Amino acid sequence: MSEVRNAGDEVNALAERFWNGVLELSPITATVLGYEQGEDRLDDPGPAGRDRARRLFRETLDAADAIRESQSGGAGPDVAALPTEEAITLDILRVVCETELEQLDQRIDRLKAVDQMDGPQTIMPLLATFQRIDTPERFDRFLARVDDYPRYMGAIVELAREGMATGLTAARIVTERVISQLERLLAIPDEESPIVMAATLPEPSDREKLVAAVRRSIRPADQAFFDVLRGGYRDASREEPGLWSAVDGEQLYRTQVRAWTSLDLDPVDLHRIGLEELESIEAERREISRSLGLGDDTKAARASLQKSPGAIPESVDELLNHARGQIERALAKSPAYFGRLPKASVEVRAVEPFKEADSPAAFYFAPAVDGSRPGIYYVNTYDLPSRSYLSLASTSFHEAVPGHHFQIALQTEMTHMSAFRRMGARMAGSAYVEGWGLYSERLADEMGLYLNPAERFGMLDGQAHRAARLVADTGIHAFRWSQKRSIAQLLDAGLAETNALIETDRYICLPAQALTYKVGQREIERLRADAVARLGSAFDLRAFHDALLGHGTLPLATLTRELPGWLAAAK
Repeated sequence: MSEVRNAGDEVNALAERFWNGVLELSPITATVLGYEQGEDRLDDPGPAGRDRARRLFRETLDAADAIRESQSGGAGPDVAALPTEEAITLDILRVVCETELEQLDQRIDRLKAVDQMDGPQTIMPLLATFQRIDTPERFDRFLARVDDYPRYMGAIVELAREGMATGLTAARIVTERVISQLERLLAIPDEESPIVMAATLPEPSDREKLVAAVRRSIRPADQAFFDVLRGGYRDASREEPGLWSAVDGEQLYRTQVRAWTSLDLDPVDLHRIGLEELESIEAERREISRSLGLGDDTKAARASLQKSPGAIPESVDELLNHARGQIERALAKSPAYFGRLPKASVEVRAVEPFKEADSPAAFYFAPAVDGSRPGIYYVNTYDLPSRSYLSLASTSFHEAVPGHHFQIALQTEMTHMSAFRRMGARMAGSAYVEGWGLYSERLADEMGLYLNPAERFGMLDGQAHRAARLVADTGIHAFRWSQKRSIAQLLDAGLAETNALIETDRYICLPAQALTYKVGQREIERLRADAVARLGSAFDLRAFHDALLGHGTLPLATLTRELPGWLAAAK
């Protein structure tokens, strides 16, 4: 590495060391992002892996603090103010390391060992989709990774046992979902394993080698995890769904709020904001209902719209093609609202059958860092009669264009920034990312992307859903709500019964993740309103969006500090 000459160089060198350390700690993350390093192994969830993680976060935080102190007048390589991008990088490093160290101290890994959303049982099917296995050398590395799975799952089983011993276990609802997921996986013949089905192999004869590896390594490890969960762990799981019921649950929840949103927020305030937003959104829905001659009863209006001809997809292919058409319309109109568009394309896929019953309506995966894979927009086709076209449009604009695909793909393509800023900044929380996605649903209305009042009504249902998340997530984890009460809240906000159940169990599994959407959207909308008030007729929406997306994922406090200066510079 070249000699560090000034504080800005020192920040970038620190970020590079940190990001390389993260990729070494988590080869799973490396593969999902498109790196080829570590393709023959999995992460180490055990004591040695935790020690390495703690050392990385501690050393990085100490180095970041030393640079910051040097900028406030102490001895250092350069006491001049850091350039903007390096100041942002330092912010992100400090937020990430402080939060990760706190979670390590709290041993949140014991809680996250059992997780129906992104738990260890989902990892190998995911990697079979994302890892390139198209040459003999790559195939050998993937086989080695499959054979590393028993070690990986052995460490997960040990975390589950530690959770039983300390009281830091998943909620019973989560445990039951993971048990059901494992039952479905174990019922699949090895020849039809999602790992085998997803892998693109160099030679047809390699299929039998992969089937044999699944039989010797995947199935026994999943069976061992299943046996532990179905045995003592299920009985030891927390009966109450909220994190408040865990040891030190109130503090755990506060940490998760900060980890997900990058802000220290009070659950009482978040709960109140959610209720206020629900009232405002309901007034908007009544306007549409009246305009359609359906009166003030928005529940009746929704039922009527959902029963209208063509409101429900008749096949999986029809649903996926509908989503593809929405993305094409959004791409066509985007140049009027964005100065810079991503180079990467976006592909629409159905959620895999083995996990569709536990998954949200849709989600997005970033394109590979080397451009070898497009962004992927996954649409859940489970329980097809419940998948109304009323909600699909706003979901497509959130998850794909102009939502997550624009923000994340553009970030991946910012080659002038460090790899950490392009791919690792989301470790500082996802309120910026999810806030942009939710903002994009409203922006799509400005762009004229909703084809009829029914789709606009569905967009408002989506807004109400995220406001209800503030209410339900804090209700479950801070105010001791039951699963049933959360489901009722989401049904009242407009969700279908299937989604209300899946969503509630998602909030139980991932405390505070559901807060990120409205928290981030509200901050982006506030910053836009401030810019309009400050700049008047000189306000340029394309410039606002380019500035907002032009620096990658940010902690919200950093965005608030820097955005006015970026807009002034653009003007």
